Amino acid sequence: MTKCIIDPDHSVASFAIRHMMIANVRGMFNKVKGTIHFDSNDLAKSSVEAEIDVASLSTGVKKRDQHILSDEMLDAGKYPTITFKSTKVEPKGGNRARIHGNLTIHGVTRPIVMDAEHFGPVKSPFGGEIALGFTAITKVNREDFGVMWGSDPMEGGGLIAGKEAEITLDVEADLVEG
Repeated sequence: MTKCIIDPDHSVASFAIRHMMIANVRGMFNKVKGTIHFDSNDLAKSSVEAEIDVASLSTGVKKRDQHILSDEMLDAGKYPTITFKSTKVEPKGGNRARIHGNLTIHGVTRPIVMDAEHFGPVKSPFGGEIALGFTAITKVNREDFGVMWGSDPMEGGGLIAGKEAEITLDVEADLVEG
């Protein structure tokens, strides 16, 4: 078993959500930390715990960021972190797996499944560390996590903010044990 620490300088959590049902709004949280226990010989023994700093949100539009962080949406003052803790890793062959776990957003915890890939290990040319890479993707219904703003129907149909949000984690992790 290899223990790795998520490298906050090379990791990001991003999302995409439909705006007025015609375009995707994308954003990212660039402060991600956590621990990955990785068993390359038996992926089912692997696990992950990650924490995202909600205030690190950036959509590229300051006014929109302030609204998303407000109590109308993520309420970053009351819920400063988004967390994920795996409960099961299901190998899917090669470098792929499905990671089952509990995601907490806006103070609400729900089970989710993420489709994941791992890359490496590689020896870093910048100091000899061993690093692994991971990408994991899932879709969630924001209303399941109590994020209700934008759910009122618009004239002619559709919603201001789509219910489904796609979440992607792109993570580099540095070996600390194993």
